[in-house]
Parts: sequence; structure tokens; C-alpha cells
Amino acid sequence: MAFVITSKCLDERYAACVDVCPVDCIHPIEHENKPYMVIDPDVCIDCGVCVPECPIGAIVGSPGEAPADAEVNRKLAPQAIAYEKEHGKAAVRQPNEPPRRSDNKLVKG
Repeated sequence: MAFVITSKCLDERYAACVDVCPVDCIHPIEHENKPYMVIDPDVCIDCGVCVPECPIGAIVGSPGEAPADAEVNRKLAPQAIAYEKEHGKAAVRQPNEPPRRSDNKLVKG
């Protein structure tokens, strides 16, 4: 099982999760013309260190908690790896920066 970045990340991309991942399985991408992050389920070791880093709680512990988002992560992972090679790692936003979307709230920070 792999962790999943949910659609709460869409247009937010705090990217604090990237630096703590011990296996480099979290990658940026543009999805629906908005910044997003995905977890490559084939590389994720299910350690969970990324979860407390997300200031808006956009990461869940299993595909069963967000099956549609899990499918998006799985499908976009190869493209996200290529995107990261071309554009570089995602810039990290400050964890106390207010969410861009009105339906998101800070859960950390």
C-alpha cells in the first residue's frame, strides 16, 4: 500500500513532503493546469513521514481512503517524474502560508 496525495493539494503544492521522503517518491506536476504533487505508488515504502508535513492534510494513508485520488497518483506518477526532470523539484511554500483555496484550512503551522 502507498500513501496518496489527494485533490486538496491541487493548486496548493506546499511541497514540504518532498524533503522528508526517504525514497524520493513525491513529485510535482501540473494537473488540470494547476500545481499538484503525486506519490509514485511503486516507489513509496509506506513510511508515513510525509503525512505530518502537509499543512493542509492533503495526504492520506492508503488508496482505500481516496480511491479516485490514488488512481490519479498512479496514472500521473511517470509524467510527474519527467516533469520534475525538466522543471526541477517543487519550490517549498511556508507551512503557515494561508491556503490558496477557500475550501482548505491549515491543520499544521
